[in-house]
Amino acid sequence: MIFVAPIRFKVVFMRRLIPLSLLLGAISAAGQVNYGEIRLRVSDSTHAGVRASVDLGSPAIGFDKTFITDDSGTLVVQRVPYGVYEMRIRHSGFATVSRAVEVRSALPVDESVELAVAAVVTKVNVSAKEAEVGLIDPGSPSSVRQIGAKQIGQRLSSLPGRSVQDLVNTQPGWLYEGNAVLHPRGSEYQTQFVIDGIPLTDNRSPSFGLEVEADDLDSMRILTAGYPAEYGRKMGGVVELETQRQTATGLHGQFVFSGGSYDTAAGYGRLQEVFGKNTFGVSAAGSMTDHYLNPVVPENFTNRGTIGDFSARYEREMTANDRLSLGVRHEFSRFLIPNELIQEDAGQIQHGDNVETMGVVNYQHIFSPNSLMSLAGMVRDNANGLTSNEDSTPILAFQDNDFREEYFKGTFSMHRGRHELKAGVESDVTFLHEKFSYLITDPDFFDDDTPQKFSFAGHRPDLEQSAFEEDLVRLGKWTVSAGLRWDHYQLLLNENAFSPRLSIGRYFPSLKIVLHGSYDRIFQTPSFENILISSSQDIDALSDQFLRLRVKPSRGNYYEGGLSESLFDKLRFDANMYRRDVRNYADDDQLLNTGVSYPIAFDKAVIYGAEGKLEVVRLARLDGFVSYSYMVGNVWFPVTGGLFLGDDASDAVSQLTGHFPDSQDQRNTVRTRFKYQVLPRAWVAAGADYGSGLPFEFTGDQDDALAQYGAAVISRINFDRGRIRPLLSVNASLGVDVYTSEKMQMRFQADGTNLNDWLNVIDFGGLFSGNAIGPGRSFGLRLNVSF
Repeated sequence: MIFVAPIRFKVVFMRRLIPLSLLLGAISAAGQVNYGEIRLRVSDSTHAGVRASVDLGSPAIGFDKTFITDDSGTLVVQRVPYGVYEMRIRHSGFATVSRAVEVRSALPVDESVELAVAAVVTKVNVSAKEAEVGLIDPGSPSSVRQIGAKQIGQRLSSLPGRSVQDLVNTQPGWLYEGNAVLHPRGSEYQTQFVIDGIPLTDNRSPSFGLEVEADDLDSMRILTAGYPAEYGRKMGGVVELETQRQTATGLHGQFVFSGGSYDTAAGYGRLQEVFGKNTFGVSAAGSMTDHYLNPVVPENFTNRGTIGDFSARYEREMTANDRLSLGVRHEFSRFLIPNELIQEDAGQIQHGDNVETMGVVNYQHIFSPNSLMSLAGMVRDNANGLTSNEDSTPILAFQDNDFREEYFKGTFSMHRGRHELKAGVESDVTFLHEKFSYLITDPDFFDDDTPQKFSFAGHRPDLEQSAFEEDLVRLGKWTVSAGLRWDHYQLLLNENAFSPRLSIGRYFPSLKIVLHGSYDRIFQTPSFENILISSSQDIDALSDQFLRLRVKPSRGNYYEGGLSESLFDKLRFDANMYRRDVRNYADDDQLLNTGVSYPIAFDKAVIYGAEGKLEVVRLARLDGFVSYSYMVGNVWFPVTGGLFLGDDASDAVSQLTGHFPDSQDQRNTVRTRFKYQVLPRAWVAAGADYGSGLPFEFTGDQDDALAQYGAAVISRINFDRGRIRPLLSVNASLGVDVYTSEKMQMRFQADGTNLNDWLNVIDFGGLFSGNAIGPGRSFGLRLNVSF
């Protein structure tokens, strides 16, 4: 049941590209979440514009970038995360000016700097209320994890399709199950990725969906509590992804080439031209590997995968107050499903594929220095597929699912006194189409009453709307974020809910500590993967015993309390304690061991834990972190939603009380990575990941499991405790700046992962259902050229 997680995959055949007329017609509503904008003009004593270098940095959020003003001395930095920044303006012959800039609203922050000749010492005051630029953000009311451009560029090598997920998984509170499925604080499939302000709420793991390549990103923000009211629907965790943008006039680009173990090879390229008020950029990426999904046995049978990605973006500053941007992205993946020993002996070949095309439109208008409107819309076609050859066993499965999503959102932001107000509406219409069929080739693995053949086809719209309002208030050393969200969901059921949100932070300057606490009421809609087939009456033909219940949205209360502390202005320490109480707890099951998963739900879940992270930020040549997570999760019967067949149906009907461990109930997780700058152009890094092991459910005979998987896998399973034995992976890296100039950088990096060559069994779920084994000792090389 809930422990099945091996070869979970979805489907995909390509649909037509989005017509341009439809793309342009998608202008509707959306806006930035916790991002603002800085507008700067640099001049000399005669008020003439100066082309100057601008260093913008915030150690508290890992932001460190350099920009160049244009010939008129103007610079616009978009999508700047909320926080306090140090801005240093430099130009030959003039004194360097440094000032603090605080961003707390979607409204642009306007700054003007007049440079003085170098012989004159000039101090520029920020304002009457000067802000501190330190290792912590004094105005943050909740905990937010930040990953900056430098960390992204120096990340460990990843298998294709996992670069973003691997970065997220370095943060405390996040866990992998098989095939890079992210689970934040015990939640199942409840992660949403927000790409340049557009939320994607479907499963984005390699076996289900497609990712944005990490090299395409400028920064990441990761939330597991203290959610703005602007976010809803999938509330386990939120990952905000900001793609790269250049501000300086001219042609800019980046090329990345990488390769390594498992015959892995990848390439990425990006070009961007800034001319006048226009910016145009394109990017493309491709990769291949013999280790695309997590194999079921160490032999890594049939695991080839290929990925491709293309995107284009155009932006125009129509006036000083109006900005329009258009974007399109097309991605695909084609891969094999890893075989078990019996399947390999039989000659099974199963193909999976995913194709997605997405178009996005954004428009922003500034009414006044204190008010702004943002509109955005997105249309995307997504398809996924599964095919089996005639030697597949014990079942031939075929799937051809697709959906079209039409999303829009509109927000209005206003500054008034101490208040940063924001309100908006959101609508998402997803047209689901599902096709599935199977043919049983080995009846011994199924109940006698299971039909040998079955086919299904269905379609239905998923309608979701929401409205929200929120307020960020600064009251001296206190910061309060309060909001209210309304959601409506209509697919199998018609339900709505109000969700209040509250976060409070208090800064203690003498101690350099921020204490914070948050409460989030959540209304979480079910995953729509295969929800039509699992809820259809046609499925009743598969067994004389069945239980079919409509899956309701999850409702719950999230609580968090914690602190952020600056130690000696060199170290940052973050600690959080949390609890999640959820009714109609969302999980998943799969259909007849085919790997076709669908949503189910249980009465309730209680998940609680603690997290801590110590980061070395300013300690000579050393930087890095060590983090620890402790989590306990329990789920209570009875089942409240989903499909159950055969013995599972009987058990579901009879099991009305009791509880069991959440499938992400890993009690102890430790992660660390430290980097040392050996030479001005060379660094070395080392780290490790440790997990105490996930629980599992196994209904087969242990001797059969030994014959099927071999002694190496079974030695990693503790059948008495019902848990996988601890996992450990050690890594190391070497980085060299091969060439550096004002206009070009060339960096080389070599990585080794799982250097201890530990057999890491991530999941164990029984025959043909839930195994996932991590990569063995692996090596990777990456060359990054930017200009």
